[in-house]
Parts: sequence; C-alpha cells; structure tokens
Amino acid sequence: MDQRFPFAWGVAGKGLTCFNGTLDHDHANSRLLPTMPFNHQILQRCWFLAGPTACGKSAAGCDLAELLNAEIVALDSMSLYRGMDVGTAKPDIAARDRVAHHLIDILDPHEEYSLAEYVEAARAVACEIVGRGRVPLFVGGTGLYLRGALRGVFQGPPADWELRRKLGALAENDGFEAVHGRLSQVDPVLAARLHPRDLRRVIRGIEVFETTGIPLSIQQQQQPLPVGERPRHVYWLHPPREWLYERVNRRVEQMLREGLIAEVERLLEHEKPPGKTARQALGYKEVFDHLEGRLSLREAIELIQARTRQFAKRQHTWFKNLVECKAVEMQGDETPRELAELVLQRCALP
Repeated sequence: MDQRFPFAWGVAGKGLTCFNGTLDHDHANSRLLPTMPFNHQILQRCWFLAGPTACGKSAAGCDLAELLNAEIVALDSMSLYRGMDVGTAKPDIAARDRVAHHLIDILDPHEEYSLAEYVEAARAVACEIVGRGRVPLFVGGTGLYLRGALRGVFQGPPADWELRRKLGALAENDGFEAVHGRLSQVDPVLAARLHPRDLRRVIRGIEVFETTGIPLSIQQQQQPLPVGERPRHVYWLHPPREWLYERVNRRVEQMLREGLIAEVERLLEHEKPPGKTARQALGYKEVFDHLEGRLSLREAIELIQARTRQFAKRQHTWFKNLVECKAVEMQGDETPRELAELVLQRCALP
C-alpha cells in the first residue's frame, strides 16, 4: 500500500470504494485523494488535549507539557493569525516563554488557510519536536483540525474559478441563501452543517460536487485508523455545562475590558483588511458589526456570549463523536495542575 495513504475506506450503498488513496465512482473519473500526512510512528508519539472554549485547556496544557517534557502545537484555527490576540484568548507571552508553542501567529489576518495546510504544517512541527527528543502536545478546540490530524484530510479537486465567480455573483445579487440553496440540492448533509454566510465553504461544497459528481460530505468521511495504529493519548476536557456557560459570559466581558474593540479597530487600519475567515471569527464578527453601525455595543456583547455558548455546545458534540477521544470529567474548580494530573490519571482507564 502507498505509505502516503495508509488506510482504505468506503461508503456502503453509495457506490464508492477507495483503496490506496484512489476513489472509484460510477459517475466520476477523477482521482480524489484522502491524505494522511502523519507517519504512524510520529502520530503515536503525539498527545492531544482538546476541549470547549473557556474550559481552561490552555493553562492545563502548559502544566501537562511540563509533566510530559512536551512542546505545544496549537490546535486552533484562529490563533494562527497575528494581531488577533484578545478575541482568541491566545496564550500570552509568559505561557509561551514557559513552554514552547507552535503554529501561533503564522498568518496575517487577510490570509486564508486550509485544513490540509494546517495538517501538513502540524506534521512537520511534530516531526521536529520528536527529533528533539520531546513530545508533541496538541492543545486547542478546533474539532476539524483534531479530526484532520487523527484521520487525514480529503484532498479535493482544484479550484474552478469560473464557477466560483458565478456563485459569488449569485450571492451578491440574490443573497447568501440562494447559494446555500444550491448546496442543499446537491449535498444536503453539508448544507445542514454550514451557515449560509459561510460562503467560502458553501461554494467549495458546490464546486466539489460539480467537479466530481460526489457530495463533499461523503468524501470527507475519513474513518478512524485501526485501533493499533491510533495515538493512545487523545483527551478532551468535559466541564459541567452551566459552569462553562457562566465562564464563557465572564470571559467575553473580560475580553472587552482587555481591549477587544481596540484590537479590531487596529485590524481595520491594516493596509490589507481582514479576509473572510478572520472577519467571521467568533467575537470579531460581532465587533466588526458594532464598529460599522449594525449593532450596539450591548447587542454585540450579548451576541458574542450567545454564539460562544452555542459554539461550546458544538465543540462538545465534535469531541464526543470522535471515537479516539477520551473524556476527562471536570468539576469546574480544578487548578491547571490538577487538570493536567487528571489527564495523566485518565491514561490508566479504558
């Protein structure tokens, strides 16, 4: 088997089978390559600590890194961006001086970054860390990144720029819902997962179907590696819901006190304005709307709190549904060191 694609998968009843990274379909002739950039030996030496936003995983990750002789690899889609510090609750300078952190501040806000790019960068960093005789410890809350690191990434067809132009014009003339409706016709599963305003991903879903004849939601169904090939240490912090929601509300208020609005104002002053991904980031989108007159400050704060609580609920679902993840039950009053020790205790449990 090709070592770049060390797994095989299929979708029962859909007429698809995939071996050695080649997908065959009655109505598609293209080669669609699910990739697994992580060498198994490297992957099995990695540790993963995930959890919903505001649960304390960043602080616990620093303590766990010290206990493991580890370096931290950020598992977060927004901490990639320079200048987006307050709203992403990015580890501060003291934490980064204490423990080496990677994949933080590697992009400018106008830049876009794909899941495949993240997984490849994470693979390279993990190899470097292992080469130094240390442990790669992934810490963060982006479930898509976690799944990509654990299972691989669907490498789709190249961009169809003419189709993208037409769909962009449709969104401009008829609204986001019109494009989302097109996606619902060809890939209702993906459409149910995406907000109509997530235009980039909505268009990509249509593009993949138009190019291959196969819904993207099917092609993204990478299955877990065989039990013997998975990393053993994949954990997620599972806090009490009411405690977490109250903590989310307080964190949002703290971000405002720490200068979130001034941070967004600085982003708007850049020579190149924030791109679609940065503008849609939780907390930033609402402040953009406030600064541009669409929301009052109080409305923006309450909307950030509500959407962050909803996001935490979706994160819970992500981690619960990844069979590789083992829950670490929290009470809510643990110190970061106590949480790190709970993770180590969880190692001994099935």
